[in-house]
Amino acid sequence: MRKVTTLALLATGLVALGCGAGSTDDTTTSKADADSAKGDDKPKTAKIGQPARDGKFEFTVKSSKCGVSKIGTDLIGAKAQGQFCLVTLNVKNIGKESQMFDGSSQKAYAANGTEYSADSGAAIYANKNAETFLNGINPGNQVTGVVVFDIPKNVKLAKLELHDSPFSGGVTVSLT
Repeated sequence: MRKVTTLALLATGLVALGCGAGSTDDTTTSKADADSAKGDDKPKTAKIGQPARDGKFEFTVKSSKCGVSKIGTDLIGAKAQGQFCLVTLNVKNIGKESQMFDGSSQKAYAANGTEYSADSGAAIYANKNAETFLNGINPGNQVTGVVVFDIPKNVKLAKLELHDSPFSGGVTVSLT
């Protein structure tokens, strides 16, 4: 009987944890949320220089530079397989508790829809203080850093999908 009770308690605990997974305490309503409520399901896309929110973060892409073949110094650094695209962005915590920013959760897309992941190893050389590598940001604080993508030489990035965590829905920022 004791074994059955223990299993029942364990199953109940797992169900309770599963019900809370993915929930956020973000109660702010954006224009995109209001438009969705009105029946307009078209997602909002920001442009370079415009703030865009996902979960507890507000992202502002400051610039995007592609065609970089090497990051770092002659002694230490990273060499691109194709070309590096350096995306400089500001990340502000708009939540009520500390949130971990991880550059590897960010995605880039070519015009044909091909998805590219961030190169965390190269980003170490592009950032002096590891701004985009597992950086805890307290509420109200912000960091500016570079997220690096290694893409083929003949590809041009069309958009970014920025995330406050690996499992968030993300927000789109157009690079064109």
